[in-house]
Amino acid sequence: MSTSRNRPMQHVDRKSLYTSLEARVRYLHSFLDFGVSDIEALKSGSKYIQALIPAVVNIVYKKLLQYDITARAFTTRSTAFEGPMDDTPDEDSPQILHRKMFLRAYLKKLCSDPAQMEFWEYLDKVGMMHTGIGRTHPLHIEYIHIGAGLAVIQDVLTEAILSHPRLHIQRKIAIVKALGKVIWIQNDLFTKWYVHDGEEFTDGMDFGEIEKEGWLHGKKVLNEEDGISEGSDDTATACPVSGQKGKDSPTAGVCPFTGISSDMKNLKVQDDKPNVEVTAAGQ
Repeated sequence: MSTSRNRPMQHVDRKSLYTSLEARVRYLHSFLDFGVSDIEALKSGSKYIQALIPAVVNIVYKKLLQYDITARAFTTRSTAFEGPMDDTPDEDSPQILHRKMFLRAYLKKLCSDPAQMEFWEYLDKVGMMHTGIGRTHPLHIEYIHIGAGLAVIQDVLTEAILSHPRLHIQRKIAIVKALGKVIWIQNDLFTKWYVHDGEEFTDGMDFGEIEKEGWLHGKKVLNEEDGISEGSDDTATACPVSGQKGKDSPTAGVCPFTGISSDMKNLKVQDDKPNVEVTAAGQ
């Protein structure tokens, strides 16, 4: 007999999915079987994920600047940046360095506590701000680029974790599964601001005061310290296996995440220098 026949059918109120973030997240958690084991996997794996953040950020922005249609988004000023801007941005442009800081902080936020509703509220706000709501300088990023960006992040993290030489395969699987669920819930919390599903319930809905980027409920949830630069000793030179640095690391200064993006065309991660950086293959 099918297992599903032994389970009572659960009722989901359709309206609540579009009017209550908590109800939407609760439904997604249930559907994806996101639970205590996933939260524990993310907590235990956070040090490995955080060690990857500088490389992931470089890969994502190298990819975004590879196409004119995605690069043009960085010629619009964000609400949090008042510095100079290059008309044709590259990886060293002031606005790109600023956005990299925010992406590093955002990825670190993914390593915080998903058991708290605030975690999902912030992910929902990230989705909202990419449609231009709540920005002094409105910016609407079309969803195709959002989905592609999330896919790159998931691809790099998955390959890196599965390639780790010391983690047991069961831990690798648990971390990858938990991360995948979080990223797909984030994907939904982007999508809800783009699609018209449920708009009969949300037309004219008051979203209240829109706080500036990096803030939630009057608190700063993304700090500059979270987006620490790649040149810092705290992010670039520590071995993700032991947390040790340099020649004292168990791999004699060679990070076990070497080559995490080797399958991505024209991209590779080099860690033979103090800073983790992405360069074009062959350079």
